[in-house]
Amino acid sequence: MKKTDRSDGLNRSDGSDRSIQQTIEKIWKKIQRKERISQKDGLALYYNADLLTLGRMAEKIRFEKHSDRIVTFVVDRNINYTNICVSGCRFCAFFAAPKSKKGYVISRESLKQKIQETLDLGGTQILLQGGMNPDLDFDYYIDLLKFIKDNFDIHIHGFSPPEINFIAEKSSLSIEETIKRLKDAGLGSIPGGGAEILCDDIRQKVSPNKCMTEPWLEVMRQAHKLGMRSSATMMFGHVETPAHIFEHLGRIRDLQDETNGFTAFIPWTFQPDNTRLKVRKAHAAEYLRVLALSRIFLANIDNIQASWVTQGDKIGQTALFFGANDIGSTMIEENVVSSAGVDFMMTEQQLKRLITEAGFEPKQRDCFYNFL
Repeated sequence: MKKTDRSDGLNRSDGSDRSIQQTIEKIWKKIQRKERISQKDGLALYYNADLLTLGRMAEKIRFEKHSDRIVTFVVDRNINYTNICVSGCRFCAFFAAPKSKKGYVISRESLKQKIQETLDLGGTQILLQGGMNPDLDFDYYIDLLKFIKDNFDIHIHGFSPPEINFIAEKSSLSIEETIKRLKDAGLGSIPGGGAEILCDDIRQKVSPNKCMTEPWLEVMRQAHKLGMRSSATMMFGHVETPAHIFEHLGRIRDLQDETNGFTAFIPWTFQPDNTRLKVRKAHAAEYLRVLALSRIFLANIDNIQASWVTQGDKIGQTALFFGANDIGSTMIEENVVSSAGVDFMMTEQQLKRLITEAGFEPKQRDCFYNFL
């Protein structure tokens, strides 16, 4: 990962091997006493604990929370209602600028076909997300939700915090009122997208036109207060440092303490192909390290999800031994990550086989982690 001027206060070479081991053992004893680890503790583990040690720590915590050998998954479809976006994030290969010939807004006919196909394949929800399109007014979103709920019995997991913040600002409404109206129209829960790294110095570099950290957190806070649940995410492996990763985790953990509204945490690595952000692609060991540390640090979030969509099936399977208890979605359709040149796809049967071959029992779930 590219370094910035921010100091972590720790170095890989600090101290002797013996003192490093003592530090790791001290942190592990703290975890065993059910005490929270600090961001400094997390960084000490990041720099000094070997990958397999982190995996064993994370796996032990995973089984303390979920004692059975069940791994959950959901059957759903990503539907991008528009790719037109004014944000222009440097990491995004999917968006089209306003007036671009590549831009689209989904037709009702196409939307109906996609949802019906999802239901026919045993799907229980759709992930409804899109760009920050300046040509869509608030009535568009309300009508979109009502159209879906009037025609289909399906859960809508939709509109990430940057979208909701954009809609609220454009409509001159408060965040609370915006979410309330979307909920009344049929929105069931909110995905944790658009978090990237919840540190403004990083957001200014990679997505300066998107909402900053506090508005992202405020959307989630207001949604949780209104009784809605959401996921939380982190996209890493671009211009952040490890210190930023733990600041991000700290902000998620603090909000969960306040609201208890997050159902799951999903970290994944940035996919640089076809984007304007030219960095080295993070490798699988980096992903597994951060995944394990997410499980260790986020003691107040029950579910940690593996990202086979960005990592592929084998690393997705390996993630089940690094703290993950959920393998995410069958992804009947996915456009954003695939636009960056990553095209891992699996059927429901393939996903189940992946779980079974790792020694776990696959269970289909809904958005709220209830078994189906």
